[in-house]
Amino acid sequence: QVQLMESGGGVVQPGGSLRLSCHASGSDFRMYAMGWYRQAPGKQRELVGSIITRGATNYADSVKGRATITRDNDRNMVYLQMINLKPEDTAVYYCHHYGSDSWGQGTQVTVSS
Repeated sequence: QVQLMESGGGVVQPGGSLRLSCHASGSDFRMYAMGWYRQAPGKQRELVGSIITRGATNYADSVKGRATITRDNDRNMVYLQMINLKPEDTAVYYCHHYGSDSWGQGTQVTVSS
């Protein structure tokens, strides 16, 4: 089992940027892909993007060109960098470990002036 802990959320103005971090406990972190998801009020949880073990990534169309996911296997960390944030990016953001189907507790991102 892998335990995940997100951090880095907060209130950001439209057009701003932020970086979310996710730390994973457990020895098999580096063996599996990781994902970032988000859930806005009244909406279903949706994929933001994912990163496989060797670093290849894919992104949802809604964030493509504005989101970058990276991982540091030595530190058991995965990051989500977002730029040019929009109000519709407001959501709770979760990291996900595909191998163990583990989720973090989420971190709130609010984009508002």
